[in-house]
Amino acid sequence: MTYYEIATLKTVIFGAGKAAAGLEKWLTGPEAQGTLLGAFGTDIGGLNEVYVLRSYAALDDLAADKTRALMSSDPFGCSEHLVDITTETYKPFNFLPEVATGKFGPIYEFRTYKAKLNGLNKLQEIWRDAIPPRLKYSPMVTAMYGLDGAPRLTQIWPYESLEARAKARSQSVADGNWPPKGGPDWLQPQMTSAIAMPLPFSPLS
Repeated sequence: MTYYEIATLKTVIFGAGKAAAGLEKWLTGPEAQGTLLGAFGTDIGGLNEVYVLRSYAALDDLAADKTRALMSSDPFGCSEHLVDITTETYKPFNFLPEVATGKFGPIYEFRTYKAKLNGLNKLQEIWRDAIPPRLKYSPMVTAMYGLDGAPRLTQIWPYESLEARAKARSQSVADGNWPPKGGPDWLQPQMTSAIAMPLPFSPLS
């Protein structure tokens, strides 16, 4: 069973580049339990943030990495460039393959919807039918639901450019293939979107 974690590192102003070297060492060193999938610095949305996406085969491994960061004197190997850290645990929708790394960007959109309290199972069903036609316009990294915090759905979409993003989104809407039919009925109004770009060592690039 696969679990994902998104760690959000809030940095000092222009801190992503400064943090990159120490962060890479932390994420790929022998003590790391998870598999690094991507590391991104935000460009639109919440600024001065780094998103780290990792996968885990077991919750014990995920907990070990969380504990490592919490108990470290230098969390993520770049604490002099950080002002805050938050982590979120996810499971992918059950019909999706594991995240494949490679060059799909360099524009990555992290899009999160807050779900109604009884909505996640229904959203999974709706997204199962809706994602295949949406993939005709652009690829998707994953769609997953949170295991902690408020019920929510997070999707990660890669694009070659902001122009490609606009074209894919507008055409899929015009063709009636997005948003998923009935999906908004199971969502709360709270929605966020951020555009981020891969750091030099990111496996998703």
